[in-house]
Amino acid sequence: MRPTAVIDIVGLSSDLIGPDTPFLSRWSGTRRVTVVDPALPAVTTTAQTSYLTGKYPRDHGIVANGWLFRDEMELKLWRQSNHLVEGPKLWDLARERDPDFTIANICWWYAMYSGMDYTVTPRPQYLADGRKMPDCYTFPMPLRHRLTQELGTFPLFSFWGPRTNIVSSQWIADAARLVHQWHAPTMSLVYLPHLDYNLQRHGKDHASVRSDLREIDKVVEGLINYYEANGVEVTVLSEYGITNVDRPVHINRKLREAGLISVREERGTELLDVGTCRAVALADHQIAHVYVRDPKDIPLVQELLRDEPGIEHLLDADGKREWKVDHPRAGELVAVADERSWFTYYYWLDDARAPDYARTVDIHKKPGFDPVEMFLDPDKKLMIPRIGLKVAGKKLGFRTLMDVVPLRAELVKGSHGRLGGRDGDKPVFINRQEAPGRLAAPDVFDYLLKGIFDQGRTTSAMTGK
Repeated sequence: MRPTAVIDIVGLSSDLIGPDTPFLSRWSGTRRVTVVDPALPAVTTTAQTSYLTGKYPRDHGIVANGWLFRDEMELKLWRQSNHLVEGPKLWDLARERDPDFTIANICWWYAMYSGMDYTVTPRPQYLADGRKMPDCYTFPMPLRHRLTQELGTFPLFSFWGPRTNIVSSQWIADAARLVHQWHAPTMSLVYLPHLDYNLQRHGKDHASVRSDLREIDKVVEGLINYYEANGVEVTVLSEYGITNVDRPVHINRKLREAGLISVREERGTELLDVGTCRAVALADHQIAHVYVRDPKDIPLVQELLRDEPGIEHLLDADGKREWKVDHPRAGELVAVADERSWFTYYYWLDDARAPDYARTVDIHKKPGFDPVEMFLDPDKKLMIPRIGLKVAGKKLGFRTLMDVVPLRAELVKGSHGRLGGRDGDKPVFINRQEAPGRLAAPDVFDYLLKGIFDQGRTTSAMTGK
């Protein structure tokens, strides 16, 4: 077996490798840079799962970063259990070939209860008094204490929210290095999210992205130099490329106006009542799963959304089969945005009646992905002193709402999830192997196996890809 490390630089595309990434430019210049055609949707959990199973969403079941859990009638995103992933994973096949194979997951998704040998994943503590404390989950359990002693507490507020910065990616890279020093796994999966932030906030042409590229290049340089000095073969890949957008599509508001969304009122705010909605959409970047309770309403919803500005495709049963997202977790319809658009989760028609979580960073309560969580509300004065007072109050044990996020979807200037577009904007797979000029996302699986064993799956194992 050959020791390998797979570094996921989120948002990296070939167009971003250049003068602002001097190390990556030199390093990739001695390797093959292959374009990856993503599975639909091109989002974090779907992409990573396709790489680690060699399957499309129709088979592995990860149809987006979240979906409707039909047994509970709740829209849930960012679950963490690997039991949600259907079918064998790369480490299962690797252990069949060699029982001595070991693997470490440093912040790739669906990390918990995966059967991996070493796991590190973000996992805040939610206290009874309302506080959210930064922390991580590890397996084995003592690994958390050891990493925290060496590196400090996992920097959750640098990982997501208005304060995102290079600190979280540096912590993850340092954790990966330490896990390798302590345990020397055969394969290490490392997730570096830094480019995800300003590319979504401001779009790929903003000056801040150049600074981000230089920052992540230094982190990657230190990590790759460490791995290679210790005999580890490194692969760099990404999940998607981020492109410029300027039009949010409020798909749930469209359904609401047609009388298909139902809400209940609590304390003057409106809470989505998913189980009684005739139709509701889980919005996730540039795709939206539209769940229709009664099949008889599907033609009505199709007619309602077919010509909505910003929707390029509206996939029915045949369309989902064609795009390989025909899994029971998928919506009855799947909306795909055009190149300049993305989907919000907003379902209220009056901002004064928005739920309290709408103005907070709360990835689990929101029935859709919300990139606006990376902004501080520009309409509120003295925001930094406000936040300081709220944090002080929380530390003193007072309950307070950290309502610092605006309800201004137009602030978002970058997104991903749809397919198509320029090769220079697509994800990449970079390593020494002889690969074709492009790979379908599930084919990455074979090259990861080849990196360890010099051969991929057998023909029978590949059946059904």
